[in-house]
Amino acid sequence: MIQLLLARHAKSEWGDSGLDDHDRPLDDRGRRDAPAMARTLQRAGVRPAVLLSSSAVRARETAAVFANAFDVDVTEQPQLYLAPPDRLLEAARASGADEVMVVAHDPGMSALVSRLADREERMATCAVAVFTWHDGTWDDVDATPPDEFDLYTP
Repeated sequence: MIQLLLARHAKSEWGDSGLDDHDRPLDDRGRRDAPAMARTLQRAGVRPAVLLSSSAVRARETAAVFANAFDVDVTEQPQLYLAPPDRLLEAARASGADEVMVVAHDPGMSALVSRLADREERMATCAVAVFTWHDGTWDDVDATPPDEFDLYTP
């Protein structure tokens, strides 16, 4: 079984115009939404074995909440910052795990979710798309439709 969780980081702070985009932290809503989304995923029975995150502050903060909820470590990958869909998918494949969560950014996240779901999907902040191939391997991802697709939004 392959289970791929694609999470867009939670809502971030825009108040400091001098702050570099990479360094923007979560805002109050983001700090509220991330734990609520983690609980939603736990109730759904989702539990990634590996959690990959962009190096951006807002992604790392979101990933830390999920890591705490799922009792997994976060592997920070700078190449996931504003990554295109193929880079996001390759990072998940390269992890070597069958249950992988990737926390990253739009527009790459929405583009990959839309591609795998075979329909247009817009990933809101803190949304998590869960794709499952029951008898599949990583070779099936992006080659065959998933057996299950769920989109969770805050």
